[in-house]
Amino acid sequence: MADFKSSVPKTGRVLTDEQTVQIADELAEATASRSTIPLVSPRFPGMTVEDSYAIQGLWRQRREDAGGRVVGFKIGLTSHAMQEATGIDEPDYGVIFADQLIRSGENVEHARWSNVRVEVELAFILKDRLEGTNVTAEDVLAATEVVVPALEILDSHIELSGRTIVDTIADNAALGAVVIGDREAAPREHDLAWIGATCAVNGEIIETGVSAGVLGHPAESAAWLANRFGRHGQAIEAGSLLLAGSFTRPVWVSPGDTVRAEYQHFGAVEVTFE
Repeated sequence: MADFKSSVPKTGRVLTDEQTVQIADELAEATASRSTIPLVSPRFPGMTVEDSYAIQGLWRQRREDAGGRVVGFKIGLTSHAMQEATGIDEPDYGVIFADQLIRSGENVEHARWSNVRVEVELAFILKDRLEGTNVTAEDVLAATEVVVPALEILDSHIELSGRTIVDTIADNAALGAVVIGDREAAPREHDLAWIGATCAVNGEIIETGVSAGVLGHPAESAAWLANRFGRHGQAIEAGSLLLAGSFTRPVWVSPGDTVRAEYQHFGAVEVTFE
């Protein structure tokens, strides 16, 4: 394994490396046992966003060392609906691995995840690299090969009540899996700010939304991530999948539920939880 102390910048961090490893170990155990751990933020007062990304980075490093392949990133907490639902007021991001991708229409085990909820989103698949600190939504569209509809399956390993953004980020932004729809569109084929969608559970519509709820335009979300990476001298590589953020509130699901999101222009995405 690469040396963790040298791989994570110290800037903006207050936790020691030992504390960072401790929290990462707790989350790894919770993931394996499909359970939750107590809130991190009250146990480590003063913990920063950069501390949380360091914890997430250690988790990512361990998965990559074990053979996992990063295929993209999720951006979360980008809509007023999601910020209201979580009591958090700025975006965050998490890492998507290849084994977290699911095709629409598949059946999945509900027991794979904890606190299982589903969100309605759009995703960008890049054909060009995004880099720098002044990336715009137009830059994102120019760098995008196709846009696809997607459902995000949320998987929380830190107790939900009282969470702050540092809890959420440490938990890989609560990403469980991504269900990818079959219908693709060129980035300028439709007005991506005004894609309406419904989310139904077992045929009953539970949530509706429009993609403008994601920072005014989903490409703004991807631009936010590129600029954040740019401030750390990093880039988002061509071929990456960027899950732009939910424009509905999270929908709780139980074993036996079928979730179906229907989108304007983008068809439907469906998954059944066994």
